[in-house]
Amino acid sequence: VQLQASGGGLVQAGGSLRVSCAASGFMFRLNSMGWYRQPPGKQRELVAQITSSHTTTYQDSVKGRFTISRDNIRRRLYLQMNSLKPEDTGRYYCNRNPDPSDNWGQGTQVTVSS
Repeated sequence: VQLQASGGGLVQAGGSLRVSCAASGFMFRLNSMGWYRQPPGKQRELVAQITSSHTTTYQDSVKGRFTISRDNIRRRLYLQMNSLKPEDTGRYYCNRNPDPSDNWGQGTQVTVSS
C-alpha cells in the first residue's frame, strides 16, 4: 500500500486549500477512505470519511467547511477545506477507514495562521 498526500501549505484564517492523495497497492474503489489529521503534539484523528458508494461523514468541527471526494478511476482522494481556522493546523494523511494501512505515508502539512 502506498498513500501520497499533497497540496498542503500555509494559509490565512478564512482561506481555502485542497489536499489530494494518490493511492496504490490495494483495491481503492472497494475501500472506504478517510482523511486524518495530526495537530501539533496531539494524536491523529479522523476528520472525514467517504465510502465506496460515496457516502460521506465528517467530524463535527469540520462539518459545513470541508468536503471529501474521490476519483476511483484516478485512484485519488481529495479534501476541499474552506473557511480554515487556526485549529485546523496539522499534518493531513489519507488512509483506509476502517482497516488503515500501517504505511501512512508522509502526509501533507497544513498551517493556518490567525
